Amino acid sequence: MASSYSYPELFLAGFIFTLPFLYEKSNVFRYYLKFFLYYAYVLITCTILLPVVLLYPRDVTNLIVASRFCRYASHIVGIEWELKGMEHWDNEQCYIVISNHQSSLDILGMFEMWPRMKRCTVVAKRPLMFAGAFGFGAWLSGLVFIDRLKTEKARKLMKEATEKVIQNKTKLWIFPEGARFNKGSIQPFKKGAFYLAIDAQIPIMPVVFSQYYFLDNETKTFEPGKVVITTLPPISTKGMTRNDLEYLSDMAREQMIEVFNESSKDLVKQKKIAV
Repeated sequence: MASSYSYPELFLAGFIFTLPFLYEKSNVFRYYLKFFLYYAYVLITCTILLPVVLLYPRDVTNLIVASRFCRYASHIVGIEWELKGMEHWDNEQCYIVISNHQSSLDILGMFEMWPRMKRCTVVAKRPLMFAGAFGFGAWLSGLVFIDRLKTEKARKLMKEATEKVIQNKTKLWIFPEGARFNKGSIQPFKKGAFYLAIDAQIPIMPVVFSQYYFLDNETKTFEPGKVVITTLPPISTKGMTRNDLEYLSDMAREQMIEVFNESSKDLVKQKKIAV
């Protein structure tokens, strides 16, 4: 009697049956699968939410709506977030928010924070604007996309964004390291965020993500883990001039490094004990 199953169906069935084995035994497979599920979930959620955010184009409060649904991606990839210092967020105050940048997973931590941050938008690289429904939804939610290669245009966009921050009592989130770096330290800061804060006399709000000890891009490791996100007290720029730029940048980075090391220490220690 001839088999009622075709070769593609048999191949698919075999692949599905081997998935649990691959997930358990191969850290490379687990790494790529988790990122795929993360991106797929956020992309699908953004697509579904497009009709909602279209009602209020370029409104940063759309990010609060998106975060309530997108934050569940953290459960899918096995990341737990702990928020500290959220009492420092004042919804009636505008800030230039700066944070360390370790991975695209940072956005999941921000999804946890948005309901409390309220009116907060982000400076992002222009290529993300063309990332399908995610990019379009992000643009509709008021994200500021800049092309770092076009310096003059980027400065103009940042200045316009800062003016809107003041006018609407919004927060502008910037990653001053300029690129993702997950090597257990905080890289030197670019000065753009500090120029904006000093020129507009807006406080700097430092936010620190603890080390992603569970993630290693070189070995393709992505295990379950916990991240502590600490919001530090805002740093006033009242009375500062551009002569204070280096002082402000160094002071903010030193504070953030201290908190980064302290918040990461116990988490890394727990990992070593578990191993």
